Amino acid sequence: MHQALETVLLLLAAAVAVVTLCRRAQLPAMLGYLLVGIAIGPHAFGLIASSAQASELAEYGVVFLMFSLGLEFSLPKLTAMRRTVFGLGSAQVGSAMLVVMAASLLFGLPWQVGLVLGGILAMSSTAIVTKLLAERVEVNAPHGQQAIGVLLFQDLAVVPLLIITPALGSAGIDLWMALEYAALKIAITLVVLLYFGPKLLRPLLHLVAKGRSTELFVLNVLLVTLGISYATAQAGLSLALGAFLAGMLIAETEYRHQVEEDIRPFRDLLLGLFFITVGMRLDLKAVWQNCFAVLMVFAFLTVGKTGLITGLVRWFGCSTGTAVRTGLALGQGGEFGFVLLTLAAASGVMPRAVEQVALASILLSMLAAPFLIQQSERIVRRFIASDWMLQAMHLTQLAAKTMATSDHVILCGYGRSGQALARVLQQEDVTIYALDLDPERVKEAAAAGENVSFGDATRREVLMSAGLTRARALIVTYDHTPSALKILNIVRQERPDLPVIVRTRDDNDIEKLREAGADGVVAEIMEGSLMLASHALMLLGVPLNRVLRHIRDAREQRYSLFRGFFRGISDEGLEEQAQPRLHSIQLNLGAAAIGKTLADLKLVEVDVSVRSLRQGGRRLDEPPPEHLLQVGDVLVLLGTPDALARAERRLLG
Repeated sequence: MHQALETVLLLLAAAVAVVTLCRRAQLPAMLGYLLVGIAIGPHAFGLIASSAQASELAEYGVVFLMFSLGLEFSLPKLTAMRRTVFGLGSAQVGSAMLVVMAASLLFGLPWQVGLVLGGILAMSSTAIVTKLLAERVEVNAPHGQQAIGVLLFQDLAVVPLLIITPALGSAGIDLWMALEYAALKIAITLVVLLYFGPKLLRPLLHLVAKGRSTELFVLNVLLVTLGISYATAQAGLSLALGAFLAGMLIAETEYRHQVEEDIRPFRDLLLGLFFITVGMRLDLKAVWQNCFAVLMVFAFLTVGKTGLITGLVRWFGCSTGTAVRTGLALGQGGEFGFVLLTLAAASGVMPRAVEQVALASILLSMLAAPFLIQQSERIVRRFIASDWMLQAMHLTQLAAKTMATSDHVILCGYGRSGQALARVLQQEDVTIYALDLDPERVKEAAAAGENVSFGDATRREVLMSAGLTRARALIVTYDHTPSALKILNIVRQERPDLPVIVRTRDDNDIEKLREAGADGVVAEIMEGSLMLASHALMLLGVPLNRVLRHIRDAREQRYSLFRGFFRGISDEGLEEQAQPRLHSIQLNLGAAAIGKTLADLKLVEVDVSVRSLRQGGRRLDEPPPEHLLQVGDVLVLLGTPDALARAERRLLG
């Protein structure tokens, strides 16, 4: 018993250490688990001599992975992307399998090995690709949509491969008869589960949900998932197939999202254990002995598979730049490749030497994938001249649209928040120009007469074409701090005087964004909390003026631009022209204020206060009176229009 506890403690300690490092390096945790398995396995440091017991438990990690895949199975989603999913996706999987199978036969391997190996190497990493595309805000870009569509088909292709692989390893029986028998069992299982499943499952989930017990609900989900998995296993099929079908059934109910959240801890923990056991199977000595074969397979994944996908995407009518970006995104092995490899080894289909080569090659390709995806834009620009011309044409069209526009507001992102903001600004006769990476959204908005163009706001040339030098303000309407920081860096270099407002989810990144040059950072969670508090106080009978004072005090503490800038109910009758407002002034060479301190300027005499000051990349809120002004400084002043005009004359001379 103590030995088992030592093994568990060792696994936990190693996993925590390596996964923490992977998180800091912005790499998927899956790679950390694989490295842990390699290090502690019997073929490296030998800290764990046998992985048999762990492998049996880790199999349930695959069960929950397939269950999650079933939850994501959406017929409307597949229908909307049917050309990409079933057209490009099937072409990619089929052609990759044929190429690998032909190469395997050329090297003297049986066709069964070539077929299974082709299915393994055809898979790409859904976890790595979706994570990196989301971080780069490229999910809705053309290459992002192509990559997601192919990944969807790959996920679906796993199901028949899970059935075919054990049949290929069956000895002493007719293969085609085994496959026909497996197909018959699948058909019967699908008919029974898909016909009777919804009729039994929905009332059962509803009955359990009425009990309002989280514990009971989770137990019921585990019972359904493992129960259906057990039923398919008893029918001669795999546990993973049963889990996939269970996920499909629950996906059709209203409890799908709740189930997904409840099952996540079990899935992540057991899936981590599965990847550790995969790493433990890697024999570094065998890999070294077959290093040439490892490099060849690695080259196929990173170069050959990338080229194959690029050609197919181009054949499906996309531009060369989109094709290359899609190929670079998908040119690696994936987590389902490990699942199939484990099954193939257990079924006796895959020789040990081939298993080691495939395992090492997939792991190397997954380690290389983040770097290739991050450099994809540079690679495309370096080698694809036509992409430069296409981008130049788009930029020219964008510049032509905004050529006559000045004093406008640039909206980076035209999703729900961007559109709501645009309506408010247009009511005040403020001209807006929006940039968005969703081609469908841009197409529909442009058809409705909106000033929207397809473009990546993190690129300098796109912002310049959108009229950055003539803009009145810039607003980042989506929540993505890395992207916002890139935009702020460009604005700080090209238009240090331009007011910038950034949206963020919570207050964790407020200071980082403000230091990067944002004049205002709006935190969604804080604003939502303020609205909840205000409604609660009003329903509790607190007077309206006291509710407004609470909101004012909270905002003054968080948003420096609002300090001293809130009006009371008694001010509603005042003339708008007499109301104070913010105004930015940049001190260029020759300005009278250069070399003077704020105290020397005595702006208080003209009823103006300095709310903030940007000096280079540094931002100061309410700078001290002794602060010395320099060329390029940008002052944000608060005052009435007449007072601001007097202050501007005093500053510029």
